[in-house]
Amino acid sequence: MCVSRYYQVAEHRFCVRGDESCFSLMANYQPFACADGEALFSLAISSGEAPEFTEELRQDDVEQMIVCGHTAAGDAVFGFVWDGATAGWLVCSADYHAGRLITTGQYTKLAIDNALMILFALATADKRTALFHAAVVSHQGRGYMFLGPSGTGKSTHARLWLRYIEGTELVNDDNPVVRVGQDGVATVFGSPWSGKTPCYRNLSYPLGGVVLLSQAPYNKIQRLGALQAYAALVPSISGKRWDARIADGLHATENALAMQVPVWHLECLPDEAAAQLCKGEINGER
Repeated sequence: MCVSRYYQVAEHRFCVRGDESCFSLMANYQPFACADGEALFSLAISSGEAPEFTEELRQDDVEQMIVCGHTAAGDAVFGFVWDGATAGWLVCSADYHAGRLITTGQYTKLAIDNALMILFALATADKRTALFHAAVVSHQGRGYMFLGPSGTGKSTHARLWLRYIEGTELVNDDNPVVRVGQDGVATVFGSPWSGKTPCYRNLSYPLGGVVLLSQAPYNKIQRLGALQAYAALVPSISGKRWDARIADGLHATENALAMQVPVWHLECLPDEAAAQLCKGEINGER
């Protein structure tokens, strides 16, 4: 039997429709469950055959690939491939407010998570909201986000804070959400998506700063100017940038963050001294 359940992330409500076998794979969404109501977007999940679509490009990541395209009617299509096997296809309306996920029976949870991340990122792109690829910790009432390409050491640096800096907590290890309010204040939120470390916390903090990480044989940190900060933020934000509406929305959010949130570049070793240096600079202790 098909049922509907509602969730809220970064104050954006969405609806998922499917049978109980789908929801049995969605324990990570339970902390974000909310009351029924008007939803920004909805996702219907079912099994079926592959849709006919024209491929536009492929995005390769570690162990997985996303095939992007469109149907003859103009609907966006995203195919999810994991370890060589297709997990499913997400077919979206033009405004990304409605989607249907067609699953194959393989890697179904991967397909559900990817479909909801994509819908969330695209439906909220013009609402001063951005889904980041980052690790984020909280300390003294603020959230601090660590950016960098895969393998840079975002999770490692977050763990160094947890180990050596008293009062630190992990908010999200891979996919936090940042939203800029009408007052210009940026808030970082936990999400149901967190990579290899299971951290699905429905928490939010004022965003106190962003740190771009680079591996180095030494520890050095410097504050970035607005233009450098903007360039540091863009690669870590999810979005379909060849869509003008999405690109314009993300640009507005990125610009607001670069102008209002302090951004640093930390060249570092994976050691306690790097975490202490970073914390000291952020708190103005140096």
